[in-house]
Amino acid sequence: MAGPAPDPSVVRVPGPWTHRAVWANGIRIHVAEYGPPDGHLVVLLHGFPEFWWTWRHQLVALGEAGHRVVAPDLRGYGDTDKPPRGYDLWTLAGDCAGLIRALGERRAHVVGHDWGAAVAWTVAALHPRLVASLTGLSAPHPTVMRDALLRDPLGQGRASRYMAGFQLPRLPERSLRADGGARVGRIMRAWAGAEWAATADFADTAARNAEALRIPAVAHCCLEYYRWSVRSQARPDGRRFARDVSRPVGVPVLQVHGADDPCVLDATMRGDARFAGAGLVHHALPGTGHFPHQEHPAHVTTLIAAHLRRCDG
Repeated sequence: MAGPAPDPSVVRVPGPWTHRAVWANGIRIHVAEYGPPDGHLVVLLHGFPEFWWTWRHQLVALGEAGHRVVAPDLRGYGDTDKPPRGYDLWTLAGDCAGLIRALGERRAHVVGHDWGAAVAWTVAALHPRLVASLTGLSAPHPTVMRDALLRDPLGQGRASRYMAGFQLPRLPERSLRADGGARVGRIMRAWAGAEWAATADFADTAARNAEALRIPAVAHCCLEYYRWSVRSQARPDGRRFARDVSRPVGVPVLQVHGADDPCVLDATMRGDARFAGAGLVHHALPGTGHFPHQEHPAHVTTLIAAHLRRCDG
């Protein structure tokens, strides 16, 4: 039987990084930060079912390379505020844009995984002056995903069928919290590559994520991302959002994807080319699932670092 719900402070995992809170876009955002304060800012945005810890390898490596690296807990996750509303991509992009400004920077390299990648694409579209480069892992541009679900129901639609279950009220939240968050580990194991899933690092990561999802309100907040993405399609705000992000971005785009990712097909990811106005570099990693930056951290960090050097040069 699970114990009491954890305090949000459990996500402040000790390490060489610094934890602090930053006020942006009307909420308090917890961040882990590493690297010289005068380095080029790199913002790392996590996805589901995780928190800032997903970037632990890149946070240190990119910081050691001279970047100022910041990994926030997204709205509703970890030790960041959990307001009742704001789980649409407009607001989430506003959180990231506000964070960049609150950190005193004019521009940042924005890197995202899963939902963080969707947020990164949206920031680049809606706040282009703030974005120096874009890197997306394991999730495409939001409009590309929408179109793939409609046009390829037996391919991308089948891969994304788990999202349908997240639309139910209350039951998905209970299932994520039950048995000490055991479902979080099952989700991650189903999505990860087989090699990483057999390691002690995976077991530790899954346990940390399960604990973080049991923080009060986190399970509900993280599911609201999925609920907005589905329900907005039948509402005016969904059509307005698709229109507002329809322009190609004006910065170079790096894309990293696991060839064995069961959630997002490689063909779907390659659809991002139509929005990468300044050019798209695509890497599909063999034997890799939905978490390439954790499954092969050194290789993915090398790809990201090379991308940042090209953009800064």
